[in-house]
Amino acid sequence: MDGLETTVTLGLAVFAGAVLAPRLRIAAPLLLLVLGLALGAVPALREIKLPPETVLLLFLPVMLFWESLTTSLRSIKRDLRGIVILSTLLVVATAFAVAWIATLFGMPWNAALILGAAVAPPDATAVAALGRTLPHRNFMLLKAESLTNDGTALVLYAIAVGVATGGTFTPLEITGMVLLSYLGGIAAGAVVAGAAYLALRRIGDATTINIALLLIPFVAYLLAELIGASGVLAVVVAGLLVSFAAPHISTAASRRQTESTWPLGSYLLNGSLFVLVGLEVQAIAHEITAARAWRLLAVIVAVWLTLPIVRFVFQTVTVALIRFLDRRPSQRARRMSYRARVVSAFAGFRGAVSLAIALSVPTTLADGQPFPGRDDIIFVAAGVIVMTLVLQGPLLPAVVRWARFPADTTQTEELRLAERAITEAGVAALPELAAQHEVSDEVRDRLANHYRDHLHLVDTPTTPPRPRRCGRGRPRARA
Repeated sequence: MDGLETTVTLGLAVFAGAVLAPRLRIAAPLLLLVLGLALGAVPALREIKLPPETVLLLFLPVMLFWESLTTSLRSIKRDLRGIVILSTLLVVATAFAVAWIATLFGMPWNAALILGAAVAPPDATAVAALGRTLPHRNFMLLKAESLTNDGTALVLYAIAVGVATGGTFTPLEITGMVLLSYLGGIAAGAVVAGAAYLALRRIGDATTINIALLLIPFVAYLLAELIGASGVLAVVVAGLLVSFAAPHISTAASRRQTESTWPLGSYLLNGSLFVLVGLEVQAIAHEITAARAWRLLAVIVAVWLTLPIVRFVFQTVTVALIRFLDRRPSQRARRMSYRARVVSAFAGFRGAVSLAIALSVPTTLADGQPFPGRDDIIFVAAGVIVMTLVLQGPLLPAVVRWARFPADTTQTEELRLAERAITEAGVAALPELAAQHEVSDEVRDRLANHYRDHLHLVDTPTTPPRPRRCGRGRPRARA
């Protein structure tokens, strides 16, 4: 199929998913994945291939940048220690656990480790699409982890492929690769965000500002790749810093344009990606014999079960160690209950990055021989993605209800802080604005008192009225 036919097919599938998902009460990503699987039954459509560079260079920068722009930097700062541990040590532990399970089913160790690196990191776009039923803090924690863990997975992948193709790595070299991936990615993202700040603070045109915002993720990704660092992490860092500096580099008109165009673009790319994943699964399934397929299906189920188990055990051990080492009251308030750990383990969806890593495996070794287990890696990774999305996605709301989380006031508090900052800024700017526009002292003082009264209301905590009870304990409605 040529590019136009592919574009029309993907567009129609995304449109159908957007129309049918609310009517069928199914999450749009799940329905789009099913549509992709159904379209893959058509032989001509199975010819649509999903090159890994397409995901890494076209889809991910835009989607990750938008997710970074909508992620609270304050939330990341509050849970930074947990995010760092989960995005590094947990990825390594998961990759080796998956590799060990895969070897039990006859997969070569090098191929098994590549598979482990591919499926170890939860996917930020899948989490953002399917994890909205989580409480705000849990959602932000999982989202921030998913935005930063790809650097560890890609380093593990590079090491596993290097060993499989005849290379050797010393512990010092591995440490250098990890540091370059993270520190280089952070530096590249910070440099691009800083350059964007210097350029955009002098621009007032809304369209020009949004053109620059569209270029930022691609420039950050390219710069990081040129120095051998993590392009994904560079995009995330650039997005977080641009979000933090947004009040100084954007206007009201540019923000309105951003809030209307970026969600649409992100939805189209995300929806197309889920359709393409379904098509890719069908294409791979038709290239594998029935005997191998049954063995690989067993590997898929085993790996899929391993992922939440390892995540739950790792978080349980981490919580126990932190409880032993850090007994501050503030730390006790942040500890995760076992129910919260179950939900976190269940919400670790896999997606585009896992498939891109699997598809990036070279076809041959250095001596020209076929890469051992490449088809198995791709098939199992795609199958695990489907299992996490199709089975875990619909069940997550029920698991969240079972967890009985306490009322989450994080988002309300964020809004209260924002309203307080806006009101204080208004009070501080009122004298200068009144003098500039020749407003009378009476009107100025009246407005100032109004703002101070509003600030007092913002600072006063409010609680909803408790319903009165009558009769047999039933609440009686107020008149």
